[in-house]
This record gives sequence, C-alpha cells and structure tokens, in this order.
Amino acid sequence: MTQRTIGIVAALLIAASCSAATTGSKRISYPSGTETVTGYLALPDGAGRKPAIVVIQEWWGLNDFIRGKADEFARKGYVALAVDLYRGKMATDPDTAHQLMRGLPEDRAIRDLKAAFDVLRSRDDVDASRIGSVGWCMGGGYSLALALAEPKLAGAVIYYGRLVTDDATIKKLAVPLLGNFGGQDQGIPRVSVQDFEKNTKAAGKSVDFKIYPEAGHGFASSKDPAVYRAADAKDADARTDAFFERTLKKN
Repeated sequence: MTQRTIGIVAALLIAASCSAATTGSKRISYPSGTETVTGYLALPDGAGRKPAIVVIQEWWGLNDFIRGKADEFARKGYVALAVDLYRGKMATDPDTAHQLMRGLPEDRAIRDLKAAFDVLRSRDDVDASRIGSVGWCMGGGYSLALALAEPKLAGAVIYYGRLVTDDATIKKLAVPLLGNFGGQDQGIPRVSVQDFEKNTKAAGKSVDFKIYPEAGHGFASSKDPAVYRAADAKDADARTDAFFERTLKKN
C-alpha cells in the first residue's frame, strides 16, 4: 500500500469516527455579552464532576470534524463544548473560509470563548478548576488567545495556530501550553514557533512545542490526503491526550 493510499484511508477513517456523535451530544444556547450564541455540547458517561474542554473550530466553521473531536473528548471522559464562532455559517471552500475568518471580529470571538468557559464552569457536572482548550488552525490561535484572556484555564493546546511575539503579552501568560506544528507550514514558520517557545520558557512559562519536520499546515485535520499525515497526526493527538490527562485529570 502506497503512502498516498494510507493517507486516504486514514483520512476516511477519521471522517467516519468524527461523524459518530455521542449519545449525550446536543446543540446548546448561552449568553455572550448581550447576545445569545450556540455551541455543540458533548457529554461523557457517568456521574460526578468531570474535566472539560473548550473545542475551537478551524476557519471552516463548526463542521463535522470539530463536532467529532468534541464527541471524541467526551468518550475520553471530558465535557466538551465546541463554540460556533461563525454563528451558524460554515465554509467548504478556502475562499469562503477566508472571508468568514476575515469577517470575524477578534474581540467578539474571544468574548464567545470566555462565555463558553463560563458556561462550563457553571455546570454541575464540571470541575471548574479543570477546564482546558484546544483548537486547530485559526482555532489554535484562539486557544492561545483564550489562555491569555482567561488565566483560570488549566491548559491550552495549539495545533498550528497563530502565535504572539510581544514580550509583555508573553509575560502575562499563566496557562500551560502544548503545541503541535508543521515544519513545512508556510503560514506558521518553524522559526516563529521556535522563537515563541524560547521566549516563553525564558519568561518561566510552561510550554511544550513539537515541530513535525515534513508536515505542513493542517497535517492533523485536513481532509486532503496530500496534506494529512497519519503518523504525525497520531503522535500529535497522543501528545494532546497526555497533556490533558496531566493538566485536567491529575489532582
């Protein structure tokens, strides 16, 4: 079997697994400022207070991949809330995705993410001290933005998301970070990842970044078999699972 065929099969398997919703999944509404917004809530089995994760979309919107990821986290024991930053809109082509991303006010997006954090924190089935975030692409950048805006977050995961360069902003960071990046990513260059990690560690922050040398942007989430890299995606997801086990499940 060729590497390309393996990539196609792996991408199809991911799409299939992501389409199987958990029995406790549902769309919910909640306040964000003076507005009412929606999200996709996936609930784990069992009673008691659980750790929780804010799941943040790529530039495509709240699509099957993101809902599938929320369901996957729920099956692993987390209350997962995927935020609909585009307010019901979705894209299936890059031009539309670019327009939606460019039209998203950053302050509104961060407000919606903080609102999602507050919703999770207020739930009887969530341990308010054990809430994390994860995002891919655009959502990876917003996972970092939420970590900067909400110091009570217990941990944040960034998949090839936009980073910050300002030293004063980095010094404000109080949340442990995990990052998975592609060495061939033209939008998030290797040197910017290395500089951010160096600067955050120099500031005494907790950060664990890994660069996959042959991977490009979207290597763990793309439907394109030429972009998706099964082995790298599996390793990155395992790192994410271990990080959340350490930061959200360990007392």
